[in-house]
Amino acid sequence: MSVRAVTMRDVAQRAGVSLKTVSNVVNAYPHVRPEMRDRVLRVIDELGYQMNFTARNLSLGRTGMIALAVPELRLAYFAELADAVIAAADRVGLTVLIEQTGGTRAGELEVLTSPRRRMTDGLLYSPTALRSADAGALDVDFPMVLLGERALRRGVDHVAMANEAGAWTVTEHLLDGGRRRIALIGGHDSESGAGNLRARGFRAAMAAAGVEVDPRLVAGAERWSRRTGARAMAEILERGVTPDAVFALNDVMALGAMRELFERGLSVPGDVAVAGFDNIEEASFSRPSLTTIDPGRTEIAGTAVGLLADRLAGRGERGGAAAHEIVAGFRLETRESTATG
Repeated sequence: MSVRAVTMRDVAQRAGVSLKTVSNVVNAYPHVRPEMRDRVLRVIDELGYQMNFTARNLSLGRTGMIALAVPELRLAYFAELADAVIAAADRVGLTVLIEQTGGTRAGELEVLTSPRRRMTDGLLYSPTALRSADAGALDVDFPMVLLGERALRRGVDHVAMANEAGAWTVTEHLLDGGRRRIALIGGHDSESGAGNLRARGFRAAMAAAGVEVDPRLVAGAERWSRRTGARAMAEILERGVTPDAVFALNDVMALGAMRELFERGLSVPGDVAVAGFDNIEEASFSRPSLTTIDPGRTEIAGTAVGLLADRLAGRGERGGAAAHEIVAGFRLETRESTATG
């Protein structure tokens, strides 16, 4: 005897909600109340409901694929972001095509005009090299959600992290630990971007505490990696000044800086406290484990996929006042690298 497949109507009846609500949940509509979403998802699990995504996509003339464009997957943050995006997309029946731009202006512009866009229904886009003068490039004819900073605001849905506030928080943590000679690693002159915003948060926190930033304790790094973090740390130490703390603008540079400190016989956190930003998985397993800012990567991925699914479903008009501007929450992860006492 055949068993009847569970339908969306069955889910709605068991959960005590409308068919529309169930549809909004399975299509990742971002404005469903959390308690309602949890109730529907719980019933979906209980009943074993499976949406026929293939049939849905065919009926709507879609491919069922979205693209995620990031600078490079060898950077841990973007690899982990891609993992979170794939998981979020899978929950709403979407497949993710990953594109690497190389973090160059040419690569970031090419991904917007490539014939490959015809293979996908929409784009999650994380540019790092474009500037405000390039904002016109965002006037595209397909659904897109911008990930990253605000310099390119162009009436496009946008999910960002709290770079400046996060940097302020981690700097304040170092100051509260009695550190005053705090080095900044990774800052460089730029019009916008995470580096600029995080450096701004650092300087604002130092100014609020009445602590002057020693220019000898600031070293730039164009490409953020362990190698450039170690090189920037060496550059600072070779200036003849030893910091009592380091804030690196991302975790991999912080790990590189810690290695350089150890090579020169300095202990962490005894001689120098070290903190980063991004909360990559490696940060909790380094020795010492790394204090860092968790920028809400899972929230960023889920929100961005939800917004794109919303656009694909035709809810609301592209651009203008209808565009969403969402900043994910963050938290300070205090670990061994900044311990006191």
